Amino acid sequence: MINEHNEQVGVIETREALRMAEEAGLDLVEIQADVRPPLCKIMDYGKYRFELSKKQKGQGAGKASELKEVRLGRSIKIDDHDVQIRVNQARKFLMDGHKVLLVQNFRGREMAHREIGEQRMREVCEQLSDIAKPDGFPKLAGRRMNVVLMPDKTKIEAAKRAIAKEKAAAEKAKAAEMGETKDTTAKPEPQAQEAEKA
Repeated sequence: MINEHNEQVGVIETREALRMAEEAGLDLVEIQADVRPPLCKIMDYGKYRFELSKKQKGQGAGKASELKEVRLGRSIKIDDHDVQIRVNQARKFLMDGHKVLLVQNFRGREMAHREIGEQRMREVCEQLSDIAKPDGFPKLAGRRMNVVLMPDKTKIEAAKRAIAKEKAAAEKAKAAEMGETKDTTAKPEPQAQEAEKA
């Protein structure tokens, strides 16, 4: 048996263990029932259950990734700039570790030209191939064509490092540029100083 201070007490009678738990105002909990004699511990069982559920919630929250939907317009008549906005949004979701469901809707006679929508889906998948991989080919379901993009963790980490490196280089260049402009404005030329004295 283990007491409330996490000290091993040894093998004792069940009645004695229950009495000790009652004196401490805690519960006697069987930890391992398959060993002889069974292993018991004196603890606050309600607090133990609460901490255990809190720990499980914390683990689950870190692993969960949502499925984000990005629609490529209400029909295949969508401008390239609008498609690029959707690509940027999908890129943001993928960088955050979420799966992305790309959806292309077809209206009316557009169903006769499904290859246009499929070509656009392939182009978007290719633009995002540096950080994601498609989970299969674009599938047609009624008047919707969709494909799921899965984030590629190794490529995303490499992309984040490259972005951080570019940002640091830009800040360094800006700081160097600011230093040069301060130097030229702060120090007047020696010829100008001599002219002022004369």
